Amino acid sequence: MDSTSQPLVSLPSERARSVWRRTFDLGWPVAVQQTLNTLMRTVDILVTGFFSPVAVAAIGLADLYSRIPLRIGMGLGSGAIALSSQETGRGDDVTRDRAVTQALLIGALCGIPLVIVGLLFSRGLIGLLGAEADVAREGGRYLTIVFAAAPMRIVGFVGARALQGTGDTRTPMLINGGATGLNILLSIALGLGLAGAPRLGIVGVGIATAVGRTVEAVLVVGVFLSGRTAVSLVWPRGTLLARQLLEVSVPDIVGGLSTEVANFPFNSLVLLFGTEANAAYHIANRIYQQFTAPFFRAFRTVASVLVGQELGAGRPAEARETASVISLFSLGTLGAIGVLLFVAAEPLATLFTRDAATIGYATDFNRTFALSMAFIGLYFPFSGALKGAGDTRTPFYAGVVGSYVFLLGSSYLLAVTLGFGLTGVFAGIVLSYAARAVIVGVEILGDDWTALAARLIAEREAADE
Repeated sequence: MDSTSQPLVSLPSERARSVWRRTFDLGWPVAVQQTLNTLMRTVDILVTGFFSPVAVAAIGLADLYSRIPLRIGMGLGSGAIALSSQETGRGDDVTRDRAVTQALLIGALCGIPLVIVGLLFSRGLIGLLGAEADVAREGGRYLTIVFAAAPMRIVGFVGARALQGTGDTRTPMLINGGATGLNILLSIALGLGLAGAPRLGIVGVGIATAVGRTVEAVLVVGVFLSGRTAVSLVWPRGTLLARQLLEVSVPDIVGGLSTEVANFPFNSLVLLFGTEANAAYHIANRIYQQFTAPFFRAFRTVASVLVGQELGAGRPAEARETASVISLFSLGTLGAIGVLLFVAAEPLATLFTRDAATIGYATDFNRTFALSMAFIGLYFPFSGALKGAGDTRTPFYAGVVGSYVFLLGSSYLLAVTLGFGLTGVFAGIVLSYAARAVIVGVEILGDDWTALAARLIAEREAADE
């Protein structure tokens, strides 16, 4: 039997313990970082709530667009972490540094069009969503400021992912934690006019975000230039690294944006069952994100790092075993959270609302997400492993099928066409995560992803000769 086709369950216990230890060591800084990012967004919403309903609506609509630079950063980050981890495993620091520098340059360039769009079209973009004039005005002001910081947002994200690829997850945590803490303090001070600062309302919240992301980018680049990390900035040569970065990144960017687009019709579908049902979905989604996102994103990142390094070192069988061990760790962790979420579904819902109907719907949505945890626990580490190999197309296909065939298609078929109501929507949510897990799981069982990594590495080796 080919060594790359060994059964996933054939794992030496000592190796499993070693991978679990490395997963914990690398994963907890990522989890802390993600918790702080979630907290930052929560604080922004809470602060905006002190202004007016118009401000809340404005920042909510603007956030739909402000996720574009985030998705671009995440996509380029996938390319950066794949090449960074593979070259770290291969021991080629020069090629790794050139790849990181190239990713930062591409990220900065991708942010410039967003700056122009923000300056010229922000108010109109909010208006396109059906916002009233005052909401469009306030949302446009906020979006202009946030888009002005788009290059810095992307550079900061790409730089952090590149560092993570080397096995350094603590430096990105410290940088992001400092920038996020500053963002939170400035949002409170400038938004509410505290500590002697002017009361700028939603504009102050936008300025806080722009300053925080700019500080993050400056710190990331500064760390690279200081020589205090394994990565240094080296002017790239040739087009191979840029081509490979785009080959890995573009499917991830498109997949992320397509997932965001799917949220619009899905919200409209849930809204068919009343405002309370729609509010309940958003409450449950916030609870799900708050309690599970730091964990599943940590497992995804660690899988990318460790699998990419194993592949770079020419050990595809060990890469497969590593993906399996991390997925089992993830499944156990998120499965336990799912049990707690199921049991505490109603008490958690009451933290956000006192409306009885909304609580009832939110409880059902909470339990739906809880039932999805087994699939979520497998999908994210498997997709992270594939991305560490440079395969972002399979996660892209999984996201499209999960979002459009099941989250939208199955939900509509079951809820509306067949008349099962919200029960059909609940089933669609579970099926969407199940489909994602099955698609990436089947790919992990094959050899195409390890072959892809070998091809990318061979191209870089040939270019070095």
